[in-house]
Amino acid sequence: MAKGAGIHVALLRGINLGKHNRLPMKELQALFTGAGCGRVAIYIQSGNVVFEASDRLAGQIPARISGALAVRFGMTIPVVTRTAAELARAVRANPYLESGADPDSLHVAFLADRPSPARIAALDARRSPPDEFAVIGREVYLRLPNGMARTKLTNAYLDSRLATTSTVRNWRTVLTLVEMSQAPPGH
Repeated sequence: MAKGAGIHVALLRGINLGKHNRLPMKELQALFTGAGCGRVAIYIQSGNVVFEASDRLAGQIPARISGALAVRFGMTIPVVTRTAAELARAVRANPYLESGADPDSLHVAFLADRPSPARIAALDARRSPPDEFAVIGREVYLRLPNGMARTKLTNAYLDSRLATTSTVRNWRTVLTLVEMSQAPPGH
């Protein structure tokens, strides 16, 4: 690992969902490499990128990658990042694990910015029963017994109420990204 570099994860919203925002993963990997990132690894086709970069470069990645996607492909794609340590903390902080919730019902909405307490308080806990959510820092933990497709706790709702950008991942994907971000170089 280069001096001052760390492992980061970029989460792109809305890539390769159905027929919308189709993007070959080799192109996505090339954008990150071209931006100066090392050890770029893609997980599944929906915009999960693990990469090595300095904290300074990683802080620029959301704007750089989003801008490059707009210029090169005409796509408006929000990008949210976390360090490997932040992602691992997010897993440990999931409040639904202790209650024995079905892991298949768990999702995490990663937020670009920390919402204000007033914005969090304005979320409607009864918006989408039996769904539940908990906002902790820059994550919204979701328990969605009927699945992501049936919830009213959407990106649009969270973005508008919390005044930030969100992108949601299922629990299995979050765990895999933590594992990828903790792997030693070359694995």
